[in-house]
Amino acid sequence: MFSEYKELVAELKTKDARFATLFDRHDALDEQISRMEGFMEPATPIQIEQLKKEKLLLKDEVYAILMKARKA
Repeated sequence: MFSEYKELVAELKTKDARFATLFDRHDALDEQISRMEGFMEPATPIQIEQLKKEKLLLKDEVYAILMKARKA
């Protein structure tokens, strides 16, 4: 996620605990959704959709932090 900001992501993950938590939660959700969609973990379509929405909200929050840090 956000490969174009790889260096900034690495920096923020070490300096900003909230950013690191959000980023890691996004990655964990991504993996969980992949397992569910691949039928390796049981889930209903509604559960998958809810997780996708949560993941999108996290991505938006991570992006906002990245843009704020980039301008600083």
